[in-house]
Amino acid sequence: MVRAYAATAPHAPLVPHEYEFGPLGHDQVEIKIQSCGICHSDLSMIDNEWGMTHYPFVAGHEIIGTIAAKGEHVTHLSLGQTVGLGWYSGSCNTCKQCMSGDQNLCITAEGTMLGRPGGFATRVRAQGSWVVPLPVKLDAEKAGPLFCGGVTVFNPMLQFGVKPTDRVAVIGIGGLGHMSLQFLSKWGCEVTAFTTSKSKEAEAIKLGAHQTLNPTDAKQLAASAGKFDFIISTINASLNWDAVIGTLAPRGRLHIVGAVAEPIPVTIFPMLLGQKSLSASPLGSPQTLATMLDFAGRHGIAPITETFPLSKVNDALDHLRAGKARYRIVLKNDLE
Repeated sequence: MVRAYAATAPHAPLVPHEYEFGPLGHDQVEIKIQSCGICHSDLSMIDNEWGMTHYPFVAGHEIIGTIAAKGEHVTHLSLGQTVGLGWYSGSCNTCKQCMSGDQNLCITAEGTMLGRPGGFATRVRAQGSWVVPLPVKLDAEKAGPLFCGGVTVFNPMLQFGVKPTDRVAVIGIGGLGHMSLQFLSKWGCEVTAFTTSKSKEAEAIKLGAHQTLNPTDAKQLAASAGKFDFIISTINASLNWDAVIGTLAPRGRLHIVGAVAEPIPVTIFPMLLGQKSLSASPLGSPQTLATMLDFAGRHGIAPITETFPLSKVNDALDHLRAGKARYRIVLKNDLE
């Protein structure tokens, strides 16, 4: 019997919930969950902000645990091995995207908590190909957010060939941004943190930024015109996007990983003259996940986390809703 906490309606407190899995698939594994991070995607799904939540709903997709069972076709994982699981829990493995190593772009990719119960539970199941071993250099109690937020900001570094010699900027020093600063600085880049919070400036420098910039200050933006080769935006709020794009160097790229709710209006002529780009991306493939974890372990990169017991999940969600999380919340399984 799996024990979990489930939402039964939008904005309602999560309540204890129990269920049983069916037979284990030949290509599946069952993970005994040690911990599970919380991100804003969990809140959006709990509250049905995206219009695709079915109740009762068990959230959670930043999972760390050990292999409790595996199907006969899973040969790369061992019973008892410490592993992680992120947003995706399966893909077809036969389409062009999957065969090219872009399983995260598979049009039939399955979400860990979409149409199945997620990680706010004692157990979870997933296709073995999406379950990634955790390097021994990483702290299992902090690593969960790397499987969502971490790979979300690391993936575009690989996809768009960010170089150690590049001047880059990170917009937003929150759950995603604080990891992006660490990755880019260890990558070798000159890093600028875009933040409107004076209280976060010193921490941004500590996390790897070489300087900070207020994206609502027109003078600071103008002084950085044509400077950045790559800008990653991790926020879900709107900015003066034309002014931000004005800080891009020729052939520079503004890349969006924060789910901005409103359309992003841009003036094409300056982009055309500078051959600039605007792009976005979802998480990453299993191999990108493995590469990111190896890089994080090699360079001592870890999310800054706060821990709550799973039995106090409602307190943790309230803490996140109030904007008090610094910077990611991890639920520790205390149900078994």
